[in-house]
Amino acid sequence: MRAEQISVFLENKTGRLCEVTGILAENNVNIRALALADTSDFGVLRLIVDDTEKAKDVLKQAGFTVGKTDVLAVEVPDRPGGLHAILDLLQTSRINVEYMYAFVQQSGNNAVMIFRFDNTDEALKVIQEKGMRVIDGQTLYGM
Repeated sequence: MRAEQISVFLENKTGRLCEVTGILAENNVNIRALALADTSDFGVLRLIVDDTEKAKDVLKQAGFTVGKTDVLAVEVPDRPGGLHAILDLLQTSRINVEYMYAFVQQSGNNAVMIFRFDNTDEALKVIQEKGMRVIDGQTLYGM
């Protein structure tokens, strides 16, 4: 039920993000979702792509530092309070959300959110017990 995300560490300077997207484009890797966080010196680009291993390999070959992390893709009701409901459930269960970001496509009437938790196994258990849909990696990469 988990999905894989790659994290690319970038110097915070002009052209580095464009270099990453260019390498992925040249290697026919499709970006499905992304989040970029930065400081004054560096940034962390988090990506869901359609071919995680290929993306990781080609970026490493180009000299980038790349990591792979397990995340959960969760359907969240696309209405006011939809995100709050899942965050309240997680908070009540004492599960910390390390970070999250939105996926580029809806699933039916629901939005898809990517979550990184401090305890992924427990988060998965709590989410599934409440009947919320977690999208497996292969389905997510093909959306």
